[in-house]
Amino acid sequence: MKIAIHDHEKNGYPNLALMKLSSWYKEHGDNVEWFDPLMGIYDKVYSSKIFTWTSIDPYLPKNAEIGGTGFDLIKKLPEEIEHTCPDYSIYECDKSYGFLTRGCIRNCKWCFVPKKEGQIKRHADIEEFARHKEIVLMDNNVLAHEHGIHQIEKIIKLGLKVDFNQGLDARLIDDSVAKLLSKVKWLAPIRLACDSVDMIEPIRNAVELLRWNNATPSQYFCYVLVQDIDDALERVKFLKGIYVYPFAQPYRDKAGTKPKKEQKMFARWCNHRAIFRSVTWENYLQKNNK
Repeated sequence: MKIAIHDHEKNGYPNLALMKLSSWYKEHGDNVEWFDPLMGIYDKVYSSKIFTWTSIDPYLPKNAEIGGTGFDLIKKLPEEIEHTCPDYSIYECDKSYGFLTRGCIRNCKWCFVPKKEGQIKRHADIEEFARHKEIVLMDNNVLAHEHGIHQIEKIIKLGLKVDFNQGLDARLIDDSVAKLLSKVKWLAPIRLACDSVDMIEPIRNAVELLRWNNATPSQYFCYVLVQDIDDALERVKFLKGIYVYPFAQPYRDKAGTKPKKEQKMFARWCNHRAIFRSVTWENYLQKNNK
């Protein structure tokens, strides 16, 4: 068969589902290529849409199978495809991508995970998808399951460099977890999340424990969800005070409503490190509102 894959976002970031579909079909002797509406005639077309605000491509055939969080929270890959090692060649990846766990113990009102994946559960072994020495892990709360902890121990033994790109739950970082994380080779700064003022003390405690145990690099990275500006500013000032890099993310609701102008402006100020270090939010706002 001739199979076409289609990435709605086309932002260059590897789409895990498409890589797994490509791998599975190639293993079964089929031809797989990127969808071309002008030149291609295909037996099957698969498309993935991650963000709710991404428009459906009008050139896709009506019988194309579309999945992904931006399209459907229920639709999943068949189990045999889900546990196929991704085809990293289609994005020319120099890193491996995957999940060790799925789901989360939290129920954050802005998050798709509770409805999409449910409670946290074991998903895969690192060796199922690791084909490089550098691994990007997309778990939503890897520290909340003993399988995740055991996999981190295995990652350390294998000498892999990793990035938990969704962030680690600061509330679960006690002294023993901090000691474990200090043995990890990090591909990127250790990522945390401070999406409400309730997270300030857990973040403070986690950062102190990580630094005490010499988890490197010592300057960490923290996601900051931006809804109310004053609330976000309090969290950003706190993070700056403990030498943690904040990364502001303007809030979008589940319908994909565009962020407000001031939310986007706040993110530009916060995420431009040179400006963030030298200009206060109040001065930046005043200058850019003229």
